[in-house]
Amino acid sequence: MGQLSQIFVSLQIKFITMGFLSLFTKEIAIDLGTANTVILHNDKVVVDEPSIIAVERNTRRVMAVGKKALMMHGRTHENILTIRPLKDGVIADFQSTEMMLREFIKMTGTRGILFPPALKMVICIPSGITEVEERAVRDSAEQSGAKEVRLIHEPMAAAVGIGIDVLDANGNMIVDIGGGTSEIAVIALGGIVTQKSIKTAGDDFNEDIIEYMRKKHNIYVSESMAEEIKTNVGAAIEDLDNPPEDYEAYGRDLLLGIPKSVKVNYREIAQALNDSITKIEASVINALELTPPALSADIYKTGIYLAGGGSLLRGLDKRLAKKTKLKIHVAEDPLRAVARGTSIALKNFDKFPFLIK
Repeated sequence: MGQLSQIFVSLQIKFITMGFLSLFTKEIAIDLGTANTVILHNDKVVVDEPSIIAVERNTRRVMAVGKKALMMHGRTHENILTIRPLKDGVIADFQSTEMMLREFIKMTGTRGILFPPALKMVICIPSGITEVEERAVRDSAEQSGAKEVRLIHEPMAAAVGIGIDVLDANGNMIVDIGGGTSEIAVIALGGIVTQKSIKTAGDDFNEDIIEYMRKKHNIYVSESMAEEIKTNVGAAIEDLDNPPEDYEAYGRDLLLGIPKSVKVNYREIAQALNDSITKIEASVINALELTPPALSADIYKTGIYLAGGGSLLRGLDKRLAKKTKLKIHVAEDPLRAVARGTSIALKNFDKFPFLIK
C-alpha cells in the first residue's frame, strides 16, 4: 500500500510539474511568407498580416507592421522606410525580419504577465532553400524568443494542411503557389521524392500587371493596385465560364504625369500573366518527368493538389488540367493550407520524421 502511495504521489508531482511548465511554454506555428505571415496558436489563426514593416529611417524604431505598414507603403516621406524583409521566399533583410517577427509574436497574446514564456515554434520554409538561408530563418526565430525551433518544407506543410497522409506509401503531387516562390513536390513515405522550387509566383504576377498597364495603357500603378487588379480580374485563361466585371484601376499617367484611371478586363490580365503561368506549367511538367513510375501511377489516379494564394487565380486549375491531362484539386482554404499544416506539425513536434531540427 505504501509503494502504491509513493507511485501516486510521484505521478501527481509529474502532472503538476508538466502543467506548471506548460504555463511558461507557448507553442506557435508560423507560415513566414514573402507576401503574408500567418501564425497559429492553439489551432487558431492569431495573426494573418502582410509581411511588411515600417521603421524610422534614422533610429530604426518600429512604427508599424502588417496591415498598418502596408497602408503606409508607397505613401511615406523621407524619414519613414517601409521594408518587405522577405524576397523569393527567403530572408533578404535579417534585422527587419527579426523585428517584424517579434512584433507579430506580441500580437499572438502569448506574452507572459511577469516574464516572456519559452516559445516552441515550427516554421515553414521553401523546399529549395540553401543551408545559409535556412540558418537565417532559425536565427531570426531564436532572436525573436524561440527556445525550440523545427522547420518544415512548404509543400510538405501544404500536403499535411490539405489532409493528405504524407506518411503513406502512395504518392501525391502538391503545387503551392505563394507570394515569392512556387513549390512543386511529389510526396511519399514522409519525404519529398521530387521537387521543383521556382521564383515565379504571386509577386511576379503583380510585376507582370504593372508592366502590362505601363505598356498597354500608359499608366503607372502601385504594387497595391496591381494586387487589387489581380484579386478582382486576375485570370489564367481568356475563356472563363463566370467572368468577373471589368475593374477600374488608378495610377499616374506616364505622358502627362497626372492621376488617371482605366478599366481593365480579365482577358487583358490573362495575357499579362501568360508568361509567368507558362513557367509554372513547365516546372510542373518537369517534376512529373522526374517522378518514379510507381508514383506517377498514383498521381494519375489522385491528380494534383493546388495550394497557396496563386491557386485562387481564375481558371488556373482548368489550364493545368489541360496541360497535364490530370485531375486538379484546389485546397479548401488554399491561403491557409500551409499554415494549417505547420500547426498540425507543431502537435507532432517529436513524431513527424520530416521536421528539420
